[in-house]
Amino acid sequence: MFYALATRKLRARGLKLTHHLEDIQSLNLKAREGVYEITAISIAAYPYLFDRYRMMTTGASIGDGYGPLVVAAYPYAPEELKNKKIAVPGELTTAFLALRLLEPSIEYLVVPFDKILEAVKEGKADAGLIIHEGQLTFDRMGLHRVIDLGRWWQQTEKLPLPLGAVAIRRDIDPVQQEEMQKLVRKSVQYAMDHREEALAYALQFGRDLDTPLADKFVGMYVNEFTIDMGDRGREGIRRLLELGRERGLIPAHPDPDFV
Repeated sequence: MFYALATRKLRARGLKLTHHLEDIQSLNLKAREGVYEITAISIAAYPYLFDRYRMMTTGASIGDGYGPLVVAAYPYAPEELKNKKIAVPGELTTAFLALRLLEPSIEYLVVPFDKILEAVKEGKADAGLIIHEGQLTFDRMGLHRVIDLGRWWQQTEKLPLPLGAVAIRRDIDPVQQEEMQKLVRKSVQYAMDHREEALAYALQFGRDLDTPLADKFVGMYVNEFTIDMGDRGREGIRRLLELGRERGLIPAHPDPDFV
């Protein structure tokens, strides 16, 4: 998504952009402190960030009929997850919120997102919640899919599952907020128009993925919703946060505020 900006294929006139590469849980925690002016966030973290950030309508990761997976060393039915210990990538991640909407009575331990498959394989957890490229490679480790949370969400709510978004601090001038949103949209569009070179750039940050698998994974989460989440994307966000609020899984908050 940010290839064009990171490599200065696109330039922000009058602005200096510095890129920080961190896992999503770390970014969520830093966003609670307002560390970065523009940051990727989990949708589920937004109620904790509302007073500091607005959400962009571009740059989102949204799965339409697919999403984070729960995998295990042994075949389980989804209803057997109750009281199972599940390795999760962070309490503020959208995947964790979706899992608790499915089954609130889980035990869990927080594990770095790229160590979850190992934790399951080594028996440290009964199952693992996968948000990264492991969604395409877990079976290589002899693990079994328990449930696809994006598919479950679509079947129950008839909506795409919004996972992540780009947020911008409220203390930035509103005109500048709109200009930055346009710049992020141009960056996403540039990557789609120059897919091969953007993918080659992204592969240096991937974990054990060949080009075809990386291309498939990117296609899942950088798509038409990423250019603009549209009405369905916004409704998916509202519904996810509404359910989380109703069930006491996230704090009360105003409706999402979009640039």
